[in-house]
Amino acid sequence: MIIFPAIDIKNGKCVRLIKGDFNRATEYDLSPIYQAKKYFENGFNNIHIIDLDGALNGRSVNSGIVKEIIKNDKLKIQIGGGVRTMDDISAWIESGVDKVIIGTAAVKNINLLEVACNKFKNKIAVALDVKDGFIALSGWKENTQILVSDFVDKIKNLGVSRIIYTDINKDGTKQGPNLKDTIKISSKIKIPTVISGGISSIEDIKKIKLLNYPNIEGVIVGKSIYDGDVKISELAKLI
Repeated sequence: MIIFPAIDIKNGKCVRLIKGDFNRATEYDLSPIYQAKKYFENGFNNIHIIDLDGALNGRSVNSGIVKEIIKNDKLKIQIGGGVRTMDDISAWIESGVDKVIIGTAAVKNINLLEVACNKFKNKIAVALDVKDGFIALSGWKENTQILVSDFVDKIKNLGVSRIIYTDINKDGTKQGPNLKDTIKISSKIKIPTVISGGISSIEDIKKIKLLNYPNIEGVIVGKSIYDGDVKISELAKLI
């Protein structure tokens, strides 16, 4: 199972939101570049990065910071936030990221998703940001009436390499992940699925590892690292 420590960037700094609310953002002193270096030095090669400004604006805003992180070619970066066009996807692929995460654009334009998956094999991940069973878009500002279960049925055969399932009601709360719904969705598809939102402790991660579901590829850990509830050195022992 892959453990993805997270870096969410807003205004050039590491931040964490609570339930996707930009008015409840916690800003941290460490720069995204330093944080990525810290993860790497502790043995993490896979890092989850979201350009929150990009998600809100519909275009990459913090690409300079991310490209500085990518200079370490031993890192496998999955990047999302503001990816809306084939040009956006191509630019990130060319810069050396491992996977490009498409969220809003994938839901609004399935044809774009299909074309991207065909052109960039094993490089396209889809973010399913879910609130009460429905998908949310545009930095979680736009709620839809699209059931996540219906949407995964539409994309299950397009060649998506990874699903990142985030329960918005859990994200940033450190109240434990929504394993039930994530596993339910992952069981409907053959796409490797990553659990995101609510991780509160090392024990949460150990529990996920013990589940040993074949379709659960990994877990994203964010706020609990920044707040000190999960020590990076301890987390590294689970890699």
